[in-house]
Amino acid sequence: MGKQVVPEVARRRRRPTRQGTVLSEKLIVQTALRMLREHGSTGLTARRLGAALGADPSTLYRYFAGLDDLTRAIGEELMGRALDTWTATGDWRSDLRVLGGAIHASYLADPQAAVLTASRVTGRPREIAVDETILGILRSAGFPDADAVVVYHAFIDLTLAFAALDAGSLALTGEARAADEEMWHSTYAELPADTHPHIAATARLLAGRMTHSAYPVVLDTLLNSAAEQLSWARARRYPDAASAQKP
Repeated sequence: MGKQVVPEVARRRRRPTRQGTVLSEKLIVQTALRMLREHGSTGLTARRLGAALGADPSTLYRYFAGLDDLTRAIGEELMGRALDTWTATGDWRSDLRVLGGAIHASYLADPQAAVLTASRVTGRPREIAVDETILGILRSAGFPDADAVVVYHAFIDLTLAFAALDAGSLALTGEARAADEEMWHSTYAELPADTHPHIAATARLLAGRMTHSAYPVVLDTLLNSAAEQLSWARARRYPDAASAQKP
């Protein structure tokens, strides 16, 4: 006789922990996020998480297949809470700009978690909801499916790449981050014009610019390119209307 499979809901602990709380996936994820903020990625272990929850470390496996599964849940949380703060307006460029900014900001709010999860595909419901929303914005705007997928791919990878890059800087110690930022003043600004004429000419502008994220600028570049793609797609679909609009 085969081993009886215990449903997932039945494996979950309903008794209060030593701290008097009843565990849930949400509580575990929120506790893991706190541990990442306080200790970094190396501090997130089943033993430490169990101690923080007031439960045996093995309790984690009633809710997640392991720490990697928990990592995916953390990534889903960062992605999903961006959607919680976003409202559609019907203007596809504005909607993507605001949603992209919300995703970027969500990851930067927890930089240690962002570094750990930005490259992961969770396949979990809240992340799927974000993907469905982005594709819905593009298809509703009139992008053919092939173009919608290309723009979606560029949009989400760009957003997560900058989230990882910018979060990586925020995850540094304050001293290390300050030293990196000061480099634009202490090193680049002091390079002589006879050996580095272009850096010397733009040193003040570089110092004022390079400590900020380039994400908004690059996102607008992508959206401008996508708008051109959409115009071409409309011209292919309605060639007579495009010809009528020419001077």
